[in-house]
Amino acid sequence: MSQMSSGIVAVANIGTNYMLPLSLPSSSSFASFCFNTTIIRKGVVLDYWAARNRNHKHIQKGRKRGRGIVASSNVASPSIWDDWKPLKAPSSPSLSDIFWPSAGAFAAMAVLGKLDQLLAPKGLSIAFAPFGAVSTVLFATPTAPSARKYSMFMAQIGCAAIGVLALTIFGPGWLARSASIAASVAYMICTNSVHPPAASMPLLFIDGPKFHHLNFWYALYPGAVACILLSLVQEVVIYSKKNFKF
Repeated sequence: MSQMSSGIVAVANIGTNYMLPLSLPSSSSFASFCFNTTIIRKGVVLDYWAARNRNHKHIQKGRKRGRGIVASSNVASPSIWDDWKPLKAPSSPSLSDIFWPSAGAFAAMAVLGKLDQLLAPKGLSIAFAPFGAVSTVLFATPTAPSARKYSMFMAQIGCAAIGVLALTIFGPGWLARSASIAASVAYMICTNSVHPPAASMPLLFIDGPKFHHLNFWYALYPGAVACILLSLVQEVVIYSKKNFKF
């Protein structure tokens, strides 16, 4: 037998190759025992605690393979009502953050409305409901992906052309509307130019006989022309928000 500081530990000799403890020391010196106890085999000293750790990890892996990993109960799942709640803003918007986008929307619609009056004798129009939605995206959320110039122009021109193509193939009716919207969504996803207001351009053409004579020119007017004007107004709004705060 050999004596340790925490008590007496009996050691049994098994043949000439092993020396194993038959009893554990008290709990107060358990850590010391684990690190100092060794198995001696043929002159090679192996750490008992490392061997015990490896065996424990092997058992744990076997349990994971057999039963799978169970999710922690501390992780709360999102409520189905969260989508119905407003997002928590980091801070309340200042007066200038509200005023300049609103002023930009007014200016944009005023410019388009004036152009409408000038082009009315020629049977053309440019002030349409979809551009109200475009103004909201550009002025209220100028940093959003859908407000990027690439997204706006790519989506407006492409979706307008899809509307012309759908009317040519299917004629006026529900099939042309459905096919044009489905194709527009696929087009915006494929080109990474998701711009929601552009999805109304095909419907505007299919249901508006006054645009039919434009044919594929409809892709440039009113879509591209209106986007150029709205982009200019957006730059003024962004500049004003940065430099004229109140």
